[in-house]
Amino acid sequence: MSGRIDLVERCAALAELVDQQCGALSRGQLRRLGVDSDAVAIHVARRRWQQVGPIVVVTYTGPLPPATMRWAAALTVAPQGVLGAWSALAVWGLKGWTRPGLHVVVDRGATPSRLPTMVVHESRRHWREDVRQRDGLPVHSVERAAVDAAAWSRSGRAVGGLLAAVVQQGLTTPERLEPVLLRAGRIRYHRLMPLLLADIGGGARAMSEIDLGRLCRSRGLPEPLRQRRRRDARGRWRYLDVEWQRPDGGRVLLEIDGVGHMDVDRWYDDLLRMAEIASPGETVLRLPALAARCEPDRVAAVLARHLLG
Repeated sequence: MSGRIDLVERCAALAELVDQQCGALSRGQLRRLGVDSDAVAIHVARRRWQQVGPIVVVTYTGPLPPATMRWAAALTVAPQGVLGAWSALAVWGLKGWTRPGLHVVVDRGATPSRLPTMVVHESRRHWREDVRQRDGLPVHSVERAAVDAAAWSRSGRAVGGLLAAVVQQGLTTPERLEPVLLRAGRIRYHRLMPLLLADIGGGARAMSEIDLGRLCRSRGLPEPLRQRRRRDARGRWRYLDVEWQRPDGGRVLLEIDGVGHMDVDRWYDDLLRMAEIASPGETVLRLPALAARCEPDRVAAVLARHLLG
């Protein structure tokens, strides 16, 4: 780290930039701050700094953390490109949806420099108004990144899971996603995504709940009410995955259990929770998350018996 200490003493502006960009600097930035190519070569040769691609140097040696690699990618493609899709969503804080590589979006036909880990997506919609600053790092907005990542997903199920996760984790809302999707035009899954957003806007917080809503519509079953807030037997506020009101005034409650519910402690807590939420005379059902997709006829028959019978 001696190279960085020398620079801090020589130039406060450079030190500030090093801190802001997690140690990654472009050669152009260095030149503007009075560090020429000869000085860079000396630091690299003496193993104080390391070269990352053709444009970027990092002011320390050793493994590079994700934050530094994101800056290296952004500096490498600037000004033609910006971090987008899954990489931008990771910067905004999305959990559970990491994908290999550093995803950048550039203008159609652009030929930016590249890093080995970079995944370059060309776009005719590379509009500057979609770019935001996140701690100084140029990235696509949550909404633009989510729509792109959904359009580049391998399956419709992945599209639904991603959009549900972005909303569930509080990064955006269906209302903010809809105009970005409309502006995107005829991208892949452009017909599916509005339907998914309508489900998510209705309260679906996971793909399993979206699958259930589709199943009900396709089989002529009543639309469920999702994420219903009610007090349990001890006066605490709880949320139900799904609830129906029957024509006779009775209620059917449904919890959709993912793999995480198979944990013994979770299973124990879930059973007690449902017992505390349910009121006398209400029907309580529990279904595995994949059932609506893998065995739709069986699930439809169960629901029809309790909702219409």
